[in-house]
Amino acid sequence: MQVTETKNEGLSHEFKIVVPPEDIEAKMNAKLQELATEVTIPGFRPGKVPPSIIRQRYGQAVRGEVLEMAVGEAMASALSERDLQPAMQPKVEVQKFDDGGELEFTLSVDVLPEIDPVDFKTVEVERLKVAVDDDQIEKSLGDMAENMAGSEPISGNRKSKEGDIVVIDFEGKVDGEPFEGGAATDYQLTLGSGQFVPGFEEQLTGVNADSDVTVSVTMPENYPAENLAGQEAVFECKLKEIREKKAATLDDEFAKNLGMDSLDALRGQIRERMEGEYTSLCRERMKRQLLDKLDTVHEFDVPPSMVDAEFDSIWQQYQEAKKNQPEDAEDDDVENPEEFYRGVAERRVRLGLLLAAVGQRNNIDVSAEEINRALIAEAQRYPGQEQKIIEMYRENEQAMANIRAPLFEDKVVDFIVEIAQVNEREVTLDELTKEMEAEQAEAEEKAAPPKKKKKKAAPKKKAAAKKKAPAKKKKPAAEKDEGDE
Repeated sequence: MQVTETKNEGLSHEFKIVVPPEDIEAKMNAKLQELATEVTIPGFRPGKVPPSIIRQRYGQAVRGEVLEMAVGEAMASALSERDLQPAMQPKVEVQKFDDGGELEFTLSVDVLPEIDPVDFKTVEVERLKVAVDDDQIEKSLGDMAENMAGSEPISGNRKSKEGDIVVIDFEGKVDGEPFEGGAATDYQLTLGSGQFVPGFEEQLTGVNADSDVTVSVTMPENYPAENLAGQEAVFECKLKEIREKKAATLDDEFAKNLGMDSLDALRGQIRERMEGEYTSLCRERMKRQLLDKLDTVHEFDVPPSMVDAEFDSIWQQYQEAKKNQPEDAEDDDVENPEEFYRGVAERRVRLGLLLAAVGQRNNIDVSAEEINRALIAEAQRYPGQEQKIIEMYRENEQAMANIRAPLFEDKVVDFIVEIAQVNEREVTLDELTKEMEAEQAEAEEKAAPPKKKKKKAAPKKKAAAKKKAPAKKKKPAAEKDEGDE
């Protein structure tokens, strides 16, 4: 076998490989002889079929197998002799493969870089700690009581006001014609909730019970039903009843309704949950700080093919987001999104390779039990489909890799933190939130390419621009999605 390196640029290599005809013929004969013991041909006893007949009947199929085998063996040998470890699946292009002749092909491959060990004792990170105080617990209890509040008809004969729950029947029409999803009966609407399209709830405020109200609104321009987008709609409403919320009483009975023995036990559970959430936030902030430092202090070349693959994945998600949320894409002020996301891809690849090297050097691995726990947790996000989700993941190698990857990353980060210089500092939740937002903004500013120069324009109508339509048959057409503002 003859191997000639035709390209050696950084981590990218290209080889011209020639396998002599005698090697190809030897592989062909071996495969044909193996096949001769297995096939049955009328007129011949098993294992007694002449080689010429076997070659005539099965030569082309065997030739394909031999090509694959010869390329694989030659490729592995060429890389092994040069101690090169492919970063991605190498690219092969067959140049010549004639009957009775030699095999000639080109091999293009990006290899993994050599990553020098990092002295993590010199890395300094900060671990924040947020204390949970009694006021936060009481506020959480108050929010729970608010969410579990019931309602009762108002006393007296006052008009509806913001915060009231009005019980209404309504039917909407555009150009005098009813439309799908435009009607409901005994619908309970909280005034001021922003649940319906702009202008709807305001016209039901200041109205007595048992009143007929004509509500006129303009449907949002980005309404999914194109026949309704931007149209003037008229809703004939019957305000049947006005109800007001009745706050739940914070006592032991309230706690028992939530499965706790007492109100104090509920407070303890809330404290534990908050402490867990704050600890996770602080850890995420410390992890991001650590990765930022590793990215800047430990630079090395990354395989172009790995960056390309990561970029393709990010870019596909970006394009899908633009398609599904065009109103957000209009506000994208990055002058060159492709350049920006390629930078993101390169950072991800570099950090991934660095963490993988640290894990390999220090025998860090993820156990089958840890993967199984994470898989079960993922499946529990889909009640009633847990077994189906678990089977789907186990049958998909890439899906299982996606389960393992964050577990491995967290274990490597924990390993580094144990060695690094960690400075602890107590902060309030508000301080933590502000610091994380500021650090995120700073990181994005550093990573982003120049922004577009925007022309001065009239401000957008925020209410109309961000409204989204509900799913059909679940909400009235006048109602917004829960995520809308």
